[in-house]
Amino acid sequence: MMSEPKYHIPALLTETIEGLNIKPDGVYVDVTFGGGGHSREILKSLGESGRLYGFDQDEDALQNTIDDERFTFVRSNFRYLNNFLKYYGVEKVDGILADLGVSFHHFDEAERGFSFRFDGRLDMRMNIRSPLTAEKIVNEYSEEVLANVFYLYGEMHNSRRIASTLVKARATERIETIGQLLEVLKAFFPKGKENKEKAKLFQALRIEVNKEIQVLQELLLQSVEVLKPNGRLVVLTYHSLEDRLVKNFIRSGNFEGKIKKDFFGNVLTPLKAVNNKVITASDEEVARNPRARSAKLRIAEKRVED
Repeated sequence: MMSEPKYHIPALLTETIEGLNIKPDGVYVDVTFGGGGHSREILKSLGESGRLYGFDQDEDALQNTIDDERFTFVRSNFRYLNNFLKYYGVEKVDGILADLGVSFHHFDEAERGFSFRFDGRLDMRMNIRSPLTAEKIVNEYSEEVLANVFYLYGEMHNSRRIASTLVKARATERIETIGQLLEVLKAFFPKGKENKEKAKLFQALRIEVNKEIQVLQELLLQSVEVLKPNGRLVVLTYHSLEDRLVKNFIRSGNFEGKIKKDFFGNVLTPLKAVNNKVITASDEEVARNPRARSAKLRIAEKRVED
């Protein structure tokens, strides 16, 4: 087994593993393998007959693969969870773990284009085989679609002005690098709030490049199909868009949060919340791991059908 990789420190690790309620002979899926931190902890609780599948579309995660016969690495986006489980002969699982968001590893790799701290190409792809990059979005999306991306995924209230400025600038010169993008939009980064506004911009582009919202919706829907009765769904979110989707789905079985009840007034939803109050990191953990500051943990259990 490899030594602990220097990829990122998992947030709320203890609470996450406890939330899975691991059975020694169970079958589990870590759909965001990354550095393998969560997967290594899961394996510690599994017996010889237990199984763990780790999904990651990023080829950098391959270097962290675990040498353990109970573990199978799947280099794929977790939107294909159901298909790959069927491929491996797995019908149902006891638990699914999703640690959403971007690791420090990605933010620190200048050439990947995830961070405004470095200059580099506008990339932001989790899967480098994908044809859609941040550069393509910035230069080829229409003004209206760009405005929608910035508003919906970055919650930027000046999204239309930002989109208009980009469209005018790219008519003169293609915007290919982070430095060019920041220069074109420098008027939208007021002093004292520069980093906050830049973070919103980069979040919006990253979410669009990787189709993160759509992929999360697909995962949640599939989780209901592949979880065994009483199986656990454990999700770590890092921004309000993700958290709202997860919260609504656990509560109502849909993404709008619309509650449906049967004749007797029982809520019709396939999952039930294990923690009604979202779990967040302690001050001590945040001091050790700043990434944990924005982490929110939600745990749900598949209902037993009558």
